[in-house]
Amino acid sequence: MVLTDHSCVIVNYRTGRTELRRLTAHVGEAGVVVRHGAAAPSWGTAEVPAVLPAPGSVPTRWWLAAIPVLIATVAVRVIGSKQGRFRRLVRLGCCGRSLPPATKVQAVHAVRAVRWASRLVPARWACLEQSAAVALLLASAGRRAEWRHGFAADPVRLHAWIADQEGRPVEEPAETSLYTPIYTPDGPGSPRAAKEAHRE
Repeated sequence: MVLTDHSCVIVNYRTGRTELRRLTAHVGEAGVVVRHGAAAPSWGTAEVPAVLPAPGSVPTRWWLAAIPVLIATVAVRVIGSKQGRFRRLVRLGCCGRSLPPATKVQAVHAVRAVRWASRLVPARWACLEQSAAVALLLASAGRRAEWRHGFAADPVRLHAWIADQEGRPVEEPAETSLYTPIYTPDGPGSPRAAKEAHRE
């Protein structure tokens, strides 16, 4: 659940359902609560790019590796129930947690390669699918991606991206700084955190 000054947004990471509610004294039991920092009101007119930047140059081996990874990500997206699609993609974004972290250069190459290969997908292929594919590509290279899912207000929107080891977005427009991360692979509410809590 994300709290803003006047409302709360509940994201169910099992079903993918997102719900906007007015902020009341009692918002119910909603699991992990994240406070979204106040932003200057824009009356819903803040300009946000609808298309991510075009990929830059990448070594050929990253492009070649991105194609089977993209096919695997498409399979994860379409095989299984429609209700479980969001959860499957989030789990894919969290893959490779036991691997050493990717360097900034590796993360940049992976993001660019996946964006390049994504042009081949004849369907909706947005930030969630792309960032999950990047995480899988890095895991196949023996590295861990720092996957993030975040929230921004005014207007309310969600976004998924890859961060570097310092938490800075990789190959993202400056507007990504408007998003508050609400889900990370090792954060509260993640499968790993749930397993560790269950052990205690």
